[in-house]
Amino acid sequence: MRNDDPVRIHVRGLVVPDLLLVLLREGRWNHPGEPAIARVMPWFQDPLEFLASTQQMERESQSLDRLIQDDEMAALFRFARGPAATGPVVLPWLDVDRAFFIATAQYAGDDTAVALDYRTSSSDPRVIASDVWTSSAPYAWRTVAETLSEFVAELGLNGADAEPVVT
Repeated sequence: MRNDDPVRIHVRGLVVPDLLLVLLREGRWNHPGEPAIARVMPWFQDPLEFLASTQQMERESQSLDRLIQDDEMAALFRFARGPAATGPVVLPWLDVDRAFFIATAQYAGDDTAVALDYRTSSSDPRVIASDVWTSSAPYAWRTVAETLSEFVAELGLNGADAEPVVT
């Protein structure tokens, strides 16, 4: 590593976006309130906990590796590992090798979450969330925002007086 290379922080082998690191460091990666969540994710009904550190994101996301090993559970939660022989993993499936949780259900057993989905970008990944309320399948993943930047802006996490974050 050259001396001028920034130290990269990883969760599950994926580089954590600079925007998320800034929000965590400055204490701005917090639940914005139920009205903001309902506006951005109107289908999502479980109370959420925004994970407060990359270590917590890593710990909570370990369930992806456990559940993908059980074919029944992987099918139920729509977890896949891609690209498989049949092609890349697409929504409503979550590619466990290209995602990690950034928020989880506040109550154990609700089994719902919000994740960064690196299938679209490694620097500003898509934000997806589980849907057990409107999907015809027992469980599905759907897009919340095309990028983390968009998600943060829609929730107002940058704050009115916050400096724009360049990623």
